[in-house]
Amino acid sequence: MNDQLIEIYSIQDLAKYLDNIEAVIFDLDDTLYSEKEYVRSGYHQVAKMIKGDADENEKRLWKYFEEGKPAIDELLRYRNQYSVEVKEKCLTVYREHIPEIHLYEGVTDLLQTLRDKHMFIGIITDGRPEGQRAKIEALKLKDVFDEIIITDELGGIEYRKPNPKAFEMMHKKAEKYLNERLKYTHMIYIGDNIKKDFQAPSKLGMRCIWYRNSEGLYHTA
Repeated sequence: MNDQLIEIYSIQDLAKYLDNIEAVIFDLDDTLYSEKEYVRSGYHQVAKMIKGDADENEKRLWKYFEEGKPAIDELLRYRNQYSVEVKEKCLTVYREHIPEIHLYEGVTDLLQTLRDKHMFIGIITDGRPEGQRAKIEALKLKDVFDEIIITDELGGIEYRKPNPKAFEMMHKKAEKYLNERLKYTHMIYIGDNIKKDFQAPSKLGMRCIWYRNSEGLYHTA
């Protein structure tokens, strides 16, 4: 992408790139935890509310997902239950469920390393606020990070990456936390989606780390 972009294949490898860094900002989905785990968690809840065997429903939802199809639509049609109303109920359950998800191995130790170095740590994530807040709660991240910005909460989807607003806000938050002027070159952003994650921080001068997560949804360029 550019000479500021560094590829890593394990979240723990971030520790190699902390020289002259004072603030580390993370993406959330497929960076700190598995997005597929969240999808499975949501499908588990949806499967129970659609008529038919719940285990079979869940297996079909996952099959449709892996085939790149709209899984809920496909299952409702397979079960002859499709309607806009039923679909919306399913989507509400999916979006508002309490997810069963876990941080990637090594994330907790990495965050402790950053804390020991007295760095500012934050999250910038896109997505529906109710879903992202549920993930943050399930992962117990609220009290771990100094600042968490869900871009939709800034005023709508137009603030999602690559909009620079969240990164500019995070920079100001970091300066306040560190009680000093902070150069963007002393900040890192780590994410998994090369198509949108790094445009804004790169232009601002931040160091960019692409977590090329082989299990993620965006591991190819």
